[in-house]
Amino acid sequence: KRINTIVTVVLAAVVGYFAYSQLYAAPREEKAANAMAFAQRYFEADSVDKALNGDGQHKGFLNVMKKYSGTKSANLCSYYAGICYLQKGDFKNAIKYLEDFDAKGTMVKYAAAGALGDAYMENNNTSKAMDAYKEAIGNKDDNMLTPLYLYRLATVCELNNKKDEAKKYYETI
Repeated sequence: KRINTIVTVVLAAVVGYFAYSQLYAAPREEKAANAMAFAQRYFEADSVDKALNGDGQHKGFLNVMKKYSGTKSANLCSYYAGICYLQKGDFKNAIKYLEDFDAKGTMVKYAAAGALGDAYMENNNTSKAMDAYKEAIGNKDDNMLTPLYLYRLATVCELNNKKDEAKKYYETI
């Protein structure tokens, strides 16, 4: 009797997980990605307000995040929303959304950290900006963004009277 109960519970858990992932989560992820596509087009065209809020017919990043929370697309929308707010000069919201973005395993991890550093600098929070820039320079193979964030990190070090550390970053560039 116990063995049958254990087997039934394990089987129900496996079937439940499969049903959830294939019948609920996967289609939801696909819908979120499709909904986000129009917002990405607006983002690429520098229509920041339409990218954030949509155009009345298509959803913006904020709506996709809300409706499809918990999906990978909603997570990526956090990054996009943070960048949009950074471009608009709304640094508090930029920080909020960039901090919400889980960059683990994404290709934009270092760019997101650098953007977060920029938002912190605009809010005069040099210690957090320094931490964010240190994370942004983590990709040694990137010849485009890493030198840019090394320069910004060196500048922040100079502002904090850490001349030797700033020199080290300038030399690395």
